[in-house]
Order: sequence, then structure tokens, then C-alpha cells
Amino acid sequence: MSSEPPPGSGRQPPEDDPFRKQPPPTPGAGSPYDTPYGGDRPPPSSGGPYGGDPYGGGSQPGDPLAGMPPLADSGRRTLARIIDMILVGVVVWLLGWGLRVNEYGFDGDRIDTGRSFTQSVIAAVLYIAYDTVLISRTGQTLGKKWLGLRVADLDSGATPSVQTALTRAAVLWLPFAFCCACVWTIIAGGWSYFDRPYKQGLHDKAAKTVVVSTR
Repeated sequence: MSSEPPPGSGRQPPEDDPFRKQPPPTPGAGSPYDTPYGGDRPPPSSGGPYGGDPYGGGSQPGDPLAGMPPLADSGRRTLARIIDMILVGVVVWLLGWGLRVNEYGFDGDRIDTGRSFTQSVIAAVLYIAYDTVLISRTGQTLGKKWLGLRVADLDSGATPSVQTALTRAAVLWLPFAFCCACVWTIIAGGWSYFDRPYKQGLHDKAAKTVVVSTR
């Protein structure tokens, strides 16, 4: 009888993905994330996010966070998002200026709302493309990389697929092409401040991802 496990129904993380979930360390072995404990488990009193072990293994059977680094602080996530918005926003402004579709273009005493909508569409497309490409490659946008954060699949800990990254980005940024873009971004991203137990924004919930700390 073959010892190969039956194929699962979900996407399996690639074997060469260094961030996929690691098995719990065996006694005397080092942590999969090179913890400063030299292979020993942290004391029980130093539980991780919401009672779990922050360095893998988990304190409860079946914990999806087992084998992953600790969940990222929501404040750092917000700062990383602001950095990304500034970086992409500069590109949006430059494109809008070059295409003469900058927001609040005036024709006499009338604001040209068509230009405003066009720039909003450009912003939504660029934000979605930016998030999708970078998250699907390394799990990190520039803001997340600089602040030591990474997006991971909740079920495997692996770098999200293109489809997962696109879903996550679309939920967060698609409203930029319509009204109340900033309000929705605040709500979707700010959800992580109150969500338990995985600190997920609404875009994380839609894509089944979490954001973890890499340092």
C-alpha cells in the first residue's frame, strides 16, 4: 500500500516556498523560525497571539496559526498601507497629469467629474495590480517589506497565489473606481484591529489570508 497521502482538494504550497508552514519542532531541534530559545519551547506563560504559541506549534490542536510566525500588529499594518498608498498615489498623479485627467479639472465654473472618475479608475487598477503582483511573488508589498510584514495563506502559511492575491486586492481597492473609496479602505483595513482570532481585514477574510510578522 502506498504511503502517499491522498491528494487534497485545496491548493498545496510549493515545496520551495520558504514561508509555508513548518512542522512542530522535535525535542532538542531548533525552531523553524530560528527563535532565540535555541530549540526549546517558550515557557507556557508566554503564549502567542490570542493564546497560541507565537513561534509555531500552537497551544491548541488544529490551530491554523501553528507553524507560522506571530500575527502582525495592526498599527504596523496601517503604516505599511499608508506607505504603499503614497508610493502608488505618486504614480497615479503622474499618469493623471500626463493624460490630463487629474481630479478636479475645471471647465469655466464647472468641475469636470468625468476626469475625476477616470483618475479614480486608474488609481483602482494600479493599486490592484501593485498588490496582486507583489503579494503573489513574495507576500510583501514595499511597505510590508520595509516594516517586516508578510501576507500568508491561512491554511498553509504559503505565499498567496495570483488568484488569492487578486481577490484580496480587488476587495480592498475596487471601490476606488467609485464613491467612498477612502471610507471603505478604512473599514476594510481597520477591521483587523477588532477581528479575533486572526486579525484579518475584510479583504483578508475574502481571500482567507493573514498578515504575519517577519521580524
